[in-house]
Amino acid sequence: MKKSKITIKDIAEMAGTSKTTVSFYLNGKTEKMSEETKQRIEQVIRETNYCPSIVARSLNSKNSKLIGILIGDITNSFSNQIVKGIESEASRNGYQIIVGNSDYNHQREENYVERMLSMGVDGFIIQPTAQFRKISKRLESLGKPMVFFDSKLYDMKTKWVKTNNYEATYDATVRCIEKGYEKYYMITADPQLISTRLERTSGFVDALADHEKDYETLIIENDQVKPEVIADFIDERLDLNKKTLVFVPNCWALPTVFIALKYHRKHMPQLGLMGFDNMEWVNFSSPSITTIVQPAFEEGLEAARIVIDQIEGKNEVIGQQVLDCYVNWNESTF
Repeated sequence: MKKSKITIKDIAEMAGTSKTTVSFYLNGKTEKMSEETKQRIEQVIRETNYCPSIVARSLNSKNSKLIGILIGDITNSFSNQIVKGIESEASRNGYQIIVGNSDYNHQREENYVERMLSMGVDGFIIQPTAQFRKISKRLESLGKPMVFFDSKLYDMKTKWVKTNNYEATYDATVRCIEKGYEKYYMITADPQLISTRLERTSGFVDALADHEKDYETLIIENDQVKPEVIADFIDERLDLNKKTLVFVPNCWALPTVFIALKYHRKHMPQLGLMGFDNMEWVNFSSPSITTIVQPAFEEGLEAARIVIDQIEGKNEVIGQQVLDCYVNWNESTF
């Protein structure tokens, strides 16, 4: 026979108090509650192993203390660090997080948002697709705070955290020009799909244009390109008599490009390679790889600070922030 679930009403009856008093206890509103009452409720909860429903608590409380996190691709190290930063700040302020992986698919994104709303989340931190604006209007109508990162939805009306991708890429490319690189290749997925990708490719292209340098581009499909395709592209163009730089603006593509250059690694840094992030392995590869590094943990932490500030109605935290990247120079470049 299935055991019936313990409810707040049951706890109240067993503790000899009201449902409202138990609700206040569960939501931490015990300032005007006697020690005796608190102890009775605590004892009953302990004896019954009562675990309150998050949704039920959210109906009886202004805040559920839940933040919904929507990530485009949870598998890469950048996303992992973002989530760790969010969780660190959320936990410090008594919040918990729910994480969804949209895989940059708008339908999955919409499904996750609806599911999180049904769980009573107080606000969202989102790495949105280009089609997210329709969803954002719904969240605005519901009064749910949103903070974007790695997003096209940067404007004066939205809250967001980003890194200085354009400036960091521009400056790193200029340094490579100063180091004597003569030929330049960029291996990238479609730059128009994600704003950060567009910023990085633009920084690379503008730096070369300002120094009257030419370049060639290989456009690859997300997670579908084979190393052989990249190897053929490089083999057909490589002139080892000239210093050549390969730039990879996509974090997820750098390991594939490194594999594609397997038989050319002995020529590094004459054949230079520069990418983004991947700090979990680039310092230990042979040769080690130069990357532009985003402060992902700090980005997540600041996003959490902004959304919690909005949830609690304080408006004390700056709602639009740009964080600085840095270059981790390694053996793959001069």
